[in-house]
Amino acid sequence: MKHTVSRTLPRVLRRRDACLCLAAVLVSGFGTSALWLVAGVWVKDLTGSDGLAALCLLALWAPTAAGPVLGALADTVRRGPLLIGLHLLPAALLPVLTAVDSPGRFWLVFAVLFVYGAVGVVQDAAESAFVAGAVPASLLGEFNGLRMTVSEGLKLVAPPAGAVLYGAYGADAVVLLDAASFVLAAGLYACLRVPEPPPALGERVRIGEGARHLWRHPRLRPLVLAGGATMLCAGVNGAALYAVIDALGHAPAYAGVLYAVQGAGSLVAGLLAGPALRRLGAHRLAGYGIAVTAVAAGLRAVPSDAVALLCSAAIGAGLPCVLIAAFTAVQRETPDALLGRTAATAHTLVLAPNAVGLAVGAALVEAVDVAVLLAVLGVVWAASAALPRQSAASPSRTADRSSSDANPA
Repeated sequence: MKHTVSRTLPRVLRRRDACLCLAAVLVSGFGTSALWLVAGVWVKDLTGSDGLAALCLLALWAPTAAGPVLGALADTVRRGPLLIGLHLLPAALLPVLTAVDSPGRFWLVFAVLFVYGAVGVVQDAAESAFVAGAVPASLLGEFNGLRMTVSEGLKLVAPPAGAVLYGAYGADAVVLLDAASFVLAAGLYACLRVPEPPPALGERVRIGEGARHLWRHPRLRPLVLAGGATMLCAGVNGAALYAVIDALGHAPAYAGVLYAVQGAGSLVAGLLAGPALRRLGAHRLAGYGIAVTAVAAGLRAVPSDAVALLCSAAIGAGLPCVLIAAFTAVQRETPDALLGRTAATAHTLVLAPNAVGLAVGAALVEAVDVAVLLAVLGVVWAASAALPRQSAASPSRTADRSSSDANPA
């Protein structure tokens, strides 16, 4: 596998368009990750309310539920110019937050974060569709793995950097940093030269067509269902984190250690997922990823530091496999005219259950012993590993390696 990684990564990185896309993800993602942490701290400092601070994350994620509607925009205009505009819009909007200088104006933070989140939903849909045209289908798995590695790496670096900047210079410095990162990302997208077919302006865009495509497609439906089930279980697992830390006898700050280890697992998985996808096929890779995360979640019931660290790394490695398998399959097996709506719908169906899982987990962790909860969760999660299976494994593998590559989205 190492030899495969060393051979395929240069193939991705030698492509100018792929490098520019990754660079745009890197710079805009840095600003977003920094603001994500600072917004909650800022609202907490302004209002003294833990509940209002937690609502910052809700404001950012709430527009995900409207993914099928918002994603339709990516199918009505050229995606390159759309991506440039979608990065310049938050760059122009974010400086509004510099007016938040008293507790009475904290609502501006929620308003801006909500718009920020809505723009992000359209960005994700447009980027998924745009990348499918910029990167050969045979390299989409490797590209998406690298993108995951970049995103997870930013989560280890950007939030602490944002916290330091906030402590030294205040929230305005973080806001302006994020705005500047979007301007730079827009410039990188402007440098791309990817031929795009003209949008079908004369045809009425049917918002529900992406959902219908996912449901009717025999290969995409099980992968998206598996991704949603995985993120639902991941939400329950995440809600139990502090109960696990209590059982280990550590202070809540120990969560930072576990998050760092999980992030390291995701970094490794991102590098290996592309070659693994080529070798195993999307359905097998997703199934193995679910199995790894399920076993790790169940073993977290064991009150041992070593086991907790190992399980965090395993969860970090398993989750990206499911997401990369599902989203790469959507890019490969969706017609270009439908790809924006389908990608946005897939993101909603896969990622929105995480919020539900967090809410359910938060209620269960108060009522059920954490060891029992995690043991049951591990069993339920493992059962979902059957979702991505196909009736014939060998055709699945062949399709991932051949027919999808021959018919790029």
